Amino acid sequence: MRRPRVFRRKGHVVAVAVLLALGACATQPYAPPPDAPGFFLGLVHGFLSWFALIAHIFNAEIRVYAFPNAGGWYDFGFLLGLSAWGGVAAAASD
Repeated sequence: MRRPRVFRRKGHVVAVAVLLALGACATQPYAPPPDAPGFFLGLVHGFLSWFALIAHIFNAEIRVYAFPNAGGWYDFGFLLGLSAWGGVAAAASD
C-alpha cells in the first residue's frame, strides 16, 4: 500500500529543514597569515612536543602546538614528529 503524497512531501520538507539547520552551523576558517608555521615546523614541534609540554607546566606562555598554523600540513608534520617518539621507544626496547 502506498503512502499518500502529502506524507512523502512532508518527509522531503523535513529532510531539507534538517540539512539547512546543520548547514547553518558551518563556518569558514580564517585564512592563515603568510608566515604561519607549515609542515617542517610542525615536524619539529611534534618532535619537541614532550619538552614543550614539560616547559608548559612551569611557564604557561610556552605552547605545545603552534597557533595560528597553516592547517593540515602543519598537523601532518606535527603528527609525524610526534610519532617519531614511538620509533625511538621501539628501538630502545630492543
